[in-house]
Amino acid sequence: MVSRFSNLIKAINLTFDYTVLNISLVAAYLIESKTNVFWTGGKSYTPIILVFNLIWLLSANITNLYSDVLNKDSIRTFRNVIKTYFLFICLMCTIIIMVGSEASFITRRFLFYSSVLFGFLLWFWKVIFLSIRKNGRTNLFEPRKAVIVGFKKTGKDLGDFFDHNPDRGYKLLGFFDDRSDNFKDNPMYMGLTTDCQNYLTKNKIDEIFCTLKISETNKIHELLQYADKHLIRFRFVPEYYDYGIKELSVESFGHIPIISVRAEPQESMLNRFFKRAFDTLFALFIIVFIISWLLPILAVLIKLESKGPVFFKQLRSGRSNKPFTVYKFRSMKVNVEADKKQASPSDYRITKIGAFIRRTSIDELPQFFNVLIGDMSTVGPRPHMLSHTKQYAQLIDRYMVRHFLKPGITGWAQVNGLRGEANTDSMQKRVELDVWYLENWSFLLDLKIIFLTIWNSVKGDKNAF
Repeated sequence: MVSRFSNLIKAINLTFDYTVLNISLVAAYLIESKTNVFWTGGKSYTPIILVFNLIWLLSANITNLYSDVLNKDSIRTFRNVIKTYFLFICLMCTIIIMVGSEASFITRRFLFYSSVLFGFLLWFWKVIFLSIRKNGRTNLFEPRKAVIVGFKKTGKDLGDFFDHNPDRGYKLLGFFDDRSDNFKDNPMYMGLTTDCQNYLTKNKIDEIFCTLKISETNKIHELLQYADKHLIRFRFVPEYYDYGIKELSVESFGHIPIISVRAEPQESMLNRFFKRAFDTLFALFIIVFIISWLLPILAVLIKLESKGPVFFKQLRSGRSNKPFTVYKFRSMKVNVEADKKQASPSDYRITKIGAFIRRTSIDELPQFFNVLIGDMSTVGPRPHMLSHTKQYAQLIDRYMVRHFLKPGITGWAQVNGLRGEANTDSMQKRVELDVWYLENWSFLLDLKIIFLTIWNSVKGDKNAF
């Protein structure tokens, strides 16, 4: 019943999304053509509308927008909606460019109006849907009856989850465990694992959640066979699940399940392609329109104030902990401590022009050359000196995890105020934010970080010295 209802909700979502899409297209046409007569002028817009509808279906399939519509939380739902919407716009623009706007009768105004209207109406409809789902989905279908076999820490955590999340569609009837003396006063205790099979049949259980250890293979296998024979779904819960911050992801190597301890959106080839394409275009823009005229000015000022090169070069830790040479405008007097000592407030090594370009982050601009050649990304964990990597890798858990990504000119830690001189405590916080970024990456998050970086540079950052 739950599966059928889930399919019905999926169909309703799909229908409303298409309704909103086509209303937006018609409304955009009426606004752009300034007429009350639809499809005028001897031009057939029907093929164009059909193509737009097919593009939305393709985008939704790529992002799995309509999967798990009942159980997907609101954050994941909106993230998927935003991802699908922007993918739809990109594919739509790509097709128009390939076909030509004249051949498709599409004007820039029509594209703008339809995109804005569709985005607004789609967002509005999803808010309504999530509100209805939140208030009523526990009453919309009969919950699945479930038992837990094995009630150590994993089983207890799972039981608590069911208690606090009734909207997931499960009703926990009890649990079975061979440590009977520990649970004899617990009303949810149904007996030993050997008593489970009789209980399953008498109470028409829908699903078994098995939290037994791998060492109890014989019991697990016997329960699995019984469940298969009696049309009861069997779900195995792994013992080890506390390490990952995010939900664990599971993939299959043949018939062998493989559990990843964290989500890594940038492991997707499509995500890496979009991020690299943006990095390349953005770096070219900065180099051509900003660095090209700023470089001669800063070169003269830096040279006039102190002897030495215009650019400061230093080995830093890159992706997979491979060293690379990072470029910056030199902001200090040439000194022998550059590869060991961090900059600090009132640092005697910082020049006057250096203080200004460090405070405004202008000294980081040459790193767009690093971005262009592929050593860095616009957004990512900041690259550290080799000596710091070696030092903090021994002191901070998960420090090296940040090296799964390309280092960035700016990052999530930096826009959250973690800049400047680092110690073990502040580095711990930076690592936590860097790992959070790795697990939660999205193109929209990168745009947010870039905007906050520019904003902080304009208003000034007290930790930039």
